[in-house]
Amino acid sequence: MENFIKTEKFFIIFLIIMSFATSCSDSLSDKTIDTTIPGPSGRLFVTLEIPKLKKNEKCPMVILMHGIFSNRNTELMTMIANKLKAEGIASIRLDFNGHGESDGDFQNMTVANEVADAKAVYEYAKSLDCVSSISLLGHSQGGVVASLLAGELGNEKIKNVVLMAPAAVLEDQAKEGTTLGQKFDPNDIPEYLEVFGHKIGREYFKVAQNLNIYENAAKYKGQVYIIHGIKDFVVPYTYAEKYNDVYNDSKLSLLENEDHSFDKEKEKTTDLVANFFANTLIKSNE
Repeated sequence: MENFIKTEKFFIIFLIIMSFATSCSDSLSDKTIDTTIPGPSGRLFVTLEIPKLKKNEKCPMVILMHGIFSNRNTELMTMIANKLKAEGIASIRLDFNGHGESDGDFQNMTVANEVADAKAVYEYAKSLDCVSSISLLGHSQGGVVASLLAGELGNEKIKNVVLMAPAAVLEDQAKEGTTLGQKFDPNDIPEYLEVFGHKIGREYFKVAQNLNIYENAAKYKGQVYIIHGIKDFVVPYTYAEKYNDVYNDSKLSLLENEDHSFDKEKEKTTDLVANFFANTLIKSNE
């Protein structure tokens, strides 16, 4: 009952704040804006990139989601945001709870509460009067979050989706009792595992064991573009191939020289993303 009351209180406050959403076509056009919005675990820090718009003009918006241990201001996320803006596409990138500048304790982070974070950002983006449609992009764990949110909201609310090295391996690893080289008993998970200086809490693995990632992702019937590096040793590209198999309308690009971070040919990779969104969100409507 206590959790229910907290959830209800969050959404009441959220709806009040959204009712005063800024008119981006008038005052935020052709700008970069750092701000905060309310999330289930506290404040979520977000960055909006709004292209130059005429008064009352609308444009597509893409929600950009980073991976675990990361944040909204990595080179990959900012390059994608800038290239989308140059194509006339807005974006909003967030720090998930416990990451970057956002509130929350990293040890309490789970994929499920990251989906809740992303849903809060979706509701905020939907409230902006210059937004004509909303698409999703996620890298690594953010790719899993994007796929689950798209599956929940459906193609009537989400225009299309890009998954970059989506880390569906995290579900298998949670069931096997491994994570990034560490082992644990999946039936008796410790309070936390320390990885790269971060404490990943027990609840993270308990939630991950029951995500049913592919089953829930497949509920999305819209267009999906999947990009994965063949030299990705964090998330094998076979997980991207399985994503491609479960979707009705998807395309997979396997990049021969790329690793999990897309550090080898970042310009080429981000061009693939920008071109996909430009072709499907802008040029298809011309």
